Amino acid sequence: MPRFAANLSLLFNEVPLPERFARAADAGFQAVEIQFPYDYPAEQLADAARSAGTQVLLINVAAGDLMTGGPGLACHPARQAEFAAALPPALHYARTLGVTLLNVLPGRLADGYSRAACEATLAANLLRAADFFAGTGIRLCCEAINDLDMPGFLLRTPDEVAALLARVPAADIALQIDLYHAARMNLSIPAMLARHLPRTAHIQFADCPGRGAPGSGALPLAEYFDFIEKSGYTGWLAAEYKPGADTATTLGWLSGS
Repeated sequence: MPRFAANLSLLFNEVPLPERFARAADAGFQAVEIQFPYDYPAEQLADAARSAGTQVLLINVAAGDLMTGGPGLACHPARQAEFAAALPPALHYARTLGVTLLNVLPGRLADGYSRAACEATLAANLLRAADFFAGTGIRLCCEAINDLDMPGFLLRTPDEVAALLARVPAADIALQIDLYHAARMNLSIPAMLARHLPRTAHIQFADCPGRGAPGSGALPLAEYFDFIEKSGYTGWLAAEYKPGADTATTLGWLSGS
């Protein structure tokens, strides 16, 4: 059976983040992820996770203004110092929460800079981050996001992420794959997975269109989950969808009902 985790930045958002760990555990999730945990003290979140008995799998390195429409940090040629400054807090949160995967979001193409310059900056920042986290037991991953929901995003498909990571082979950075973003880019999901699962450390999903719960859109997610399991993938599959007003009413897929 696949191992499903809950993204606490989107699911159970009827309550504040520290309370979502218990909600996730009550719903049957043994593991969770958080996009950006930095608004709460790491120790408070760690206490909530321990109390609920949930493992925290992954967080993102802080991305500046990315989520409010800006270019973010990782690929911006003029923000390399800001990216470097985001690494120590990420390490603190990862160690406190027991996280073993840190995701670096590439960011948007920055105004006034060429794609080549932004890609070179991202490659340099990934190498810098890999050096910073070397020996910590924390692995970095990098994620593509479709440029329909997030216009101007630098790396839009797992193929583009893999090509960028080939420029920093010494860093051994993994892919994070989101099935929803791949579907928005009209990719063949099985073909994409066949190419990239060997280097994939984490998978997220939502139905498409709409980014809702499984069964709300047109994706055959159960078939994809079966394909992933049979491929030998041993990581987690994280539900990162928009649940609407009440997360509990969207979890029929988790029990197969």
